[in-house]
Amino acid sequence: MQVSMQASPRRLEGGTPAFRRLNLALFAAGFATFAILYCVQPLLPVFSEEFHVSAAVSSLSLSLSTGLLAVAMLVVGSLSEVWGRKPVMVASLFASAVLTILSAAAPTWHALLLTRVAIGVSLSGLPAVAMAYVSEEVDSKSVGLAMGLFIGGNAIGGMSGRLITGILTDLGSWRVAIGAIGTLGLLAAILAWRSLPASAHFTPRRADLMELLRSFADHLRDPGLLCLYAEAFLLMGAFVTLYNYLGYRLMAPPYLLSQSAIGAIFVIYLVGTASSTIAGSLADRLGRPRVLGAMIAVMLSGVAMSLLGHLAAILAGIVAVTFGFFGAHSVASSWVGSRAQSAKAQASALYLFCYYLGSSLIGTLGGVFWASSGWWGIASLVSVLLIAALAVALRLITLSSRMSD
Repeated sequence: MQVSMQASPRRLEGGTPAFRRLNLALFAAGFATFAILYCVQPLLPVFSEEFHVSAAVSSLSLSLSTGLLAVAMLVVGSLSEVWGRKPVMVASLFASAVLTILSAAAPTWHALLLTRVAIGVSLSGLPAVAMAYVSEEVDSKSVGLAMGLFIGGNAIGGMSGRLITGILTDLGSWRVAIGAIGTLGLLAAILAWRSLPASAHFTPRRADLMELLRSFADHLRDPGLLCLYAEAFLLMGAFVTLYNYLGYRLMAPPYLLSQSAIGAIFVIYLVGTASSTIAGSLADRLGRPRVLGAMIAVMLSGVAMSLLGHLAAILAGIVAVTFGFFGAHSVASSWVGSRAQSAKAQASALYLFCYYLGSSLIGTLGGVFWASSGWWGIASLVSVLLIAALAVALRLITLSSRMSD
């Protein structure tokens, strides 16, 4: 009788107060993560001018953060299997916010890069762990919505970080701008600490290195997960590359946009908030593989529009790319959590390792294409990546009968 009374608590369902608190906390966490990580993106031309570095070298302020984040997540995601989800996420948010404030006072280019490396490492305790947390704590019928809202927080954070940075750089300096982003990160960390429900379905694992390595190997033997990891690399590489060099294009003749105007362009990220939720809902009805392929096709159409010379056409193309990217990422990231049968944080960490590796490697490689061929070079590189991603999505359709959908 006593055993039956100790039944496992129900998972969080949509519409309940606990579900709303979880979404508030995850939204704040996603906001802080993307605001801190990507606040330097609109500043790449400013760094080139102030520190006398090329576009490719300037992009290291972002690429080093995402690269170290990718590697560190493989470790921290595994540690969360031992220490628990919430403690790792909260510590990650506080550490990254403090480091961002310190980076605003960096006296040299190399000092700034060093703090950005540390920020990448400190942020590693959030993305993959949050994906695992959602898959463990949320009812299966509400996972798509919860993950969509978390990705939406990423979109709002990415937009706000870039917009605030652009405006404050014009009004004051890039140092004031980055300091403000760090302060917002602290506030988001406090909100997540106070609002995030404690894990009710997490089972700690022993700190066994060989067992953790076996879990990684199991994930890498799964053909469906391998396809999803490839999508993460290709899609994020394409998306970041497009945005990295958009500022260089639009600050030059004939557009001559200001830093504030470049920052304002990132309001387009609001589209990502809508598309991540829409795609999650459509995937529940039409199937993940088809929705994923459709979102990639939308991205390709946006790249084509960006080649037109009129500013309105360029912006319309960026809207399409942003809509397609966040929709595709929402579908693929939630798919990883449902596909992995165990060690979900590690499965998510591998997905995000590929995601941020694509951002780092291809984002910096784009500087070479920009220097040699301008926007046509960027568009060509991105198109090749998206065509490859579309081929992987077609492969996922053939595997869908054997995958959790």
